[in-house]
Amino acid sequence: MKVARLADGSPEIFHTLQGEGPSLGAPAVFLRLSLCNLHCHWCDTPYTWNWENTPWEHQDEEKFSKADQLLELAPENLAERILQYDCARLVITGGEPLLQQPELIALLAALPDIPFIEVETNGTQLPDPALANRVTQFNVSPKLFNSGIKESLRLNSDALCFFAASDRAAFKFVVCNEVDLAEIQAFQTKFRIPAGKIFLMPEGRDAETLKNRSLWLADRCRDQGYHFSPRLHVLLWGNERAK
Repeated sequence: MKVARLADGSPEIFHTLQGEGPSLGAPAVFLRLSLCNLHCHWCDTPYTWNWENTPWEHQDEEKFSKADQLLELAPENLAERILQYDCARLVITGGEPLLQQPELIALLAALPDIPFIEVETNGTQLPDPALANRVTQFNVSPKLFNSGIKESLRLNSDALCFFAASDRAAFKFVVCNEVDLAEIQAFQTKFRIPAGKIFLMPEGRDAETLKNRSLWLADRCRDQGYHFSPRLHVLLWGNERAK
């Protein structure tokens, strides 16, 4: 599997609290995979895709060495590392994890006793039934116009209809302003998503930015019946990796 690599050469696996969405605050082991099919200009993990000699742009204007940031390990090796933590919840994030579905199926087959499996996805990839049946919760984060990505690349109707109909999926949106809210409401109507399955998060990579955007967003969530999701990990640890 292609995994994000930390500075000490180890895979990015860490024990923390889930910072977003339905299981906010729950203890979890995170596994961060590399590779992404979208390249959002505000992405908070650009080291999983924005490598040297690639054409993509990011607001930080920094390119990363692929050799320094990507590690390839067998699913069984990763399973052994994950099991070193005594934790009932595994969150697989990225990057875009669903780009590596055969490997994910093998990984989860090696972890039969972990009861809660979350997969974070941008919603562009349709899950294999063998994977979908093992995942407890898909945290689907469709990208809006504010991502800088063409709609034809960031919205896959087949995949989004699958997630909208699933009782194992919740939708998370990163929100910058009122324009984003109008886009989310149109998205909700198009895919017939109940308001109770939608979690809105302020965009920001530091506590001050989150605070400034949280007050008005919380009011909008209250009025529209959406969940407000603070980005707990950013509030606690800033933009530090593996926290």
